[in-house]
Amino acid sequence: MDLGIKGKWALVCGASKGLGYGCALSLAQEGVNLVINARSADTLAQAATRLREQTGVTVIEAACDITTPEGQAQALAAAPQIDILVNNAGGPPPGDFRSFTREQWLAALNANMLTPIELIKATLDGMIERRFGRVVNITSSSVKAPIDILGLSNGARAGLTGFIAGLARKTVVHNVTINNLLPGMFDTDRLRGTIAASAKAAGVSIEEARRLRTASVPAGRLGDAYEFGQACAYLCSAQASYVTGQNFLIDGGAYPGTF
Repeated sequence: MDLGIKGKWALVCGASKGLGYGCALSLAQEGVNLVINARSADTLAQAATRLREQTGVTVIEAACDITTPEGQAQALAAAPQIDILVNNAGGPPPGDFRSFTREQWLAALNANMLTPIELIKATLDGMIERRFGRVVNITSSSVKAPIDILGLSNGARAGLTGFIAGLARKTVVHNVTINNLLPGMFDTDRLRGTIAASAKAAGVSIEEARRLRTASVPAGRLGDAYEFGQACAYLCSAQASYVTGQNFLIDGGAYPGTF
């Protein structure tokens, strides 16, 4: 199916690997030109090369810390315009809430709530003027089912979700949609770090902790970043103009609720 976004420009944050790279690849396969962002210039350059070779689209690298005003300005200035914004930032560290400092809370809120809001603020009016815009925020399944050792992430991402719920209803009349993708357990560096922390806390091996995590997923496996990216591409499509303010959970059936 032609998603109707060929020739558009997307800014994809945290795109050097993992879920961000999966989103960038899926968009590029639809003919979307990219500005990809990550902190590591070397890893980002490797990702950009793969994307160019596989899809032939224009890929511009913005190696910077997107959580800073300077990094945001650099990434935003790299494209002639931004029609699609994929917000994605690494989650804060796990731990017991008693050990979290005020500085850690502020860093989590900045990375996982305030930075996406700043990027939306910077791109929204242009999208409205052009009568096309798609914003996808990569959050977490913990928005629906909090994970006890991820208190920093639970709080910051829930704050972003609440903000989006109101804004998304104001922009859709202009063909600008804003939605959230909530990944469950995907085989990424982030999950591997969480499993290691859980293993240490439980006094078991990493292999056993991984086995237990996988066993809890009805699909019987961890997710793949590319299938996550395909969901992102749909939400960015012309066909998704009637979908806004939604929290799209992709977790292999792990969440047990009806709604």
